[in-house]
Amino acid sequence: MATISNDRELRIAVDGLTPEQQRVLGGEFVGSVLGLCEDTRVRGAVEVAIDPDASEAELSGAFRDAKAVSVKTYTDCGKDTDWMAQAAHFVAAAAAACLASPSRPGGDNPAWKAAMQTRMARNCEMIERQEGAEHNESETQYQIANGFLS
Repeated sequence: MATISNDRELRIAVDGLTPEQQRVLGGEFVGSVLGLCEDTRVRGAVEVAIDPDASEAELSGAFRDAKAVSVKTYTDCGKDTDWMAQAAHFVAAAAAACLASPSRPGGDNPAWKAAMQTRMARNCEMIERQEGAEHNESETQYQIANGFLS
């Protein structure tokens, strides 16, 4: 397999994965921004997401937990522009995205959705710190995907 070095190649690669592989890869994407969300439910959800042997009950519970944090932080982040609260929201949304399955709403291409949400989280962090892009989340995702696929 060729090395992934842009979004087009990443999208093609994740589209070719099984739903389970998409979930695990999506969980790995979320793992790279997990430090932006302190909620233990999201951390637990990511642990379940990256477990290839997770049961349907574990997956459903983790999805509900991540979704609940995503909904709660969505309502919090709109009050005052608290960029780190918004980052936490996007991390939780990414965790929920990678745990979504075809049998749950929004379950198409969970790895890609998680990738986009984690980039939003990283952008919020960058705005909060008022710094340029020290950390390019897309490049991190290409590296994660290359490692996953090899």
